[in-house]
Amino acid sequence: MEAKMNAIIEKINAALADAERRLAAAATPAEVEQLRIELIGRNGLFPALSREMGTVPAAERRETGAAFNSGRARIQEGIEAAVRRLAAAPAAAAAKLDLTLPGRRWRTGHKHPISIVVDECVAIFRRMGFIVADGPEIESVYHNFDALNTPLDHPSRDPQDTFYFADGRILRSQTSPVQIRVMESQEPPVRIVAPGRVYRRDTPDATHGMNFHQIEGLYIDRDVSMSDLKSVLQSFAVEMFGPRAKIRLRPHFFPFTEPSVEYDFSCIMCEGKGCPVCKNSGYIEIAGAGMVDPNVLRNVGYDPEVWSGFAFGMGIERLAMLRYRIGDLRYLYENDVRFLGQF
Repeated sequence: MEAKMNAIIEKINAALADAERRLAAAATPAEVEQLRIELIGRNGLFPALSREMGTVPAAERRETGAAFNSGRARIQEGIEAAVRRLAAAPAAAAAKLDLTLPGRRWRTGHKHPISIVVDECVAIFRRMGFIVADGPEIESVYHNFDALNTPLDHPSRDPQDTFYFADGRILRSQTSPVQIRVMESQEPPVRIVAPGRVYRRDTPDATHGMNFHQIEGLYIDRDVSMSDLKSVLQSFAVEMFGPRAKIRLRPHFFPFTEPSVEYDFSCIMCEGKGCPVCKNSGYIEIAGAGMVDPNVLRNVGYDPEVWSGFAFGMGIERLAMLRYRIGDLRYLYENDVRFLGQF
């Protein structure tokens, strides 16, 4: 029985050593509570040893019982001391706080230049009565090409220009599918702008990238004309680039508009006088626009004899480069804080 008694006392001594170490290192009340449960909780070590005490002969119980009671008391005292220490820690830290010192200025982030331009474009068009619409970046071929009157032999449908998935879907090459989805879901009139990211198989250079941002507009109503389109684009140019900004429309072809135009803004570098940036033309190309093709209206269930409208689009990166006089589009995506910190 001597071996049994020594085993109990050895367990008590080992528990005391472990408890002293863990209580000294405890950094949270949860750690102290976990130790209490393990040692003196209902299913802890000391209740289990208490049940073993009945097997100790009467002559040896005094020594074993004394070790048991002393060990339990010491652990209880250590737990209470640790609880008091942790409770006093916040107060001690607060006492060291010198309220006379100047406050630390927290460094806050700011918007990316692309996000700034998107927000400004949306705000301008909202003041004209447009609302914002959104759509998926992974699109069906129908919404990206077919519904927009794009023929099967159009170069933009070639895998060399557009990212295709194995299931036939694509990464949208323009935000125009948003226009189709909106028209499919509601009756005219429609007045929306659709900002978003698009993807094309372009070789990255100073003015091109494999992913970039567009904002497109659509206005469908009765008796809409090209003069309405020109008025909207002129108003946008003035609000974005200042009261001296002018626009220029040039005949072009797009499968989803007829007639179609490309529109230019007067060069903000030289204010239309001619410089190397605008190749001495006084204007910088922005994007395309035109009256919505009747076939597109029929594809979404609109009667082209009743409804008409215009659509336009422009690249956000191109606007950002003009607005902030950025010479290389790639600066916008390199995450160089020396560049981004200017905005």
